[in-house]
Amino acid sequence: MAKKKEATVEEKLRALYDLQLIDSRVDEIRNVRGELPLEVEDLEDEVAGLNTRLEKFNADIETLTSEISAKKITIDEAKALIKKYSEQQKNVRNNREFSSLTKEVEFQELEIQLAEKHIKEFKAQIEHKNEVINQTKDRLGDKESHLKHKKNELNEILAETEKEEEALLEKSAKYEKQIEDRLVKAYKRIRNNVKNGLAVVPVERGAAGGSYFTIPPQVQAEIAGRKKIITDEHSGRILVDPELATEQKVKMEKMFAKL
Repeated sequence: MAKKKEATVEEKLRALYDLQLIDSRVDEIRNVRGELPLEVEDLEDEVAGLNTRLEKFNADIETLTSEISAKKITIDEAKALIKKYSEQQKNVRNNREFSSLTKEVEFQELEIQLAEKHIKEFKAQIEHKNEVINQTKDRLGDKESHLKHKKNELNEILAETEKEEEALLEKSAKYEKQIEDRLVKAYKRIRNNVKNGLAVVPVERGAAGGSYFTIPPQVQAEIAGRKKIITDEHSGRILVDPELATEQKVKMEKMFAKL
């Protein structure tokens, strides 16, 4: 019965370490992609924002052009009225009528001056907006070119790694089913709590992998005995002996090579 118990614990440790190696391989693949998906998303947002800005400036120019046309009509109407009032002044019966028409002419002249001032301002605004549009188009061209490059880069990486990642995720799910739920939950909890996702680590130079805290010799002996599952008191990681780790790495590398 003792031997059976020892073998069962060892099998659990091997299965847990295999699962760790698979999940670490998935992590490596995702790290290769790194920040690329986020970079692509940010660039897409920037391109969309610049296009929206261009649309707004073009709409503003259309509005200003319409305003200029309206002011030109105002000027033409004012000139027509000035001509009309000037003709009427020739046939006035008294100074009062002449003075009234003179005021009307002066008012229309002011209307022309104001309209011309507005036209000048609108044209200056259009000129400024066209400058900004040209700058924005240049920036948009750069961003679109950069986005295309990053998309191609991401697609190449996805093409290279997507198939392997899918196969590894299937293996991960398969290996999880071979381990009791209690241990899988513990493994996932530890994995989520540690920075590098390593929940199961071998003892290296008398300490847990990636740690500087020395494990007492007695505990190291217990780990090597594979009679119970032992966790590191500092990091909470599940510990395996170096020999077991090496054996499982060799086994899993052969499996990865076939994917």
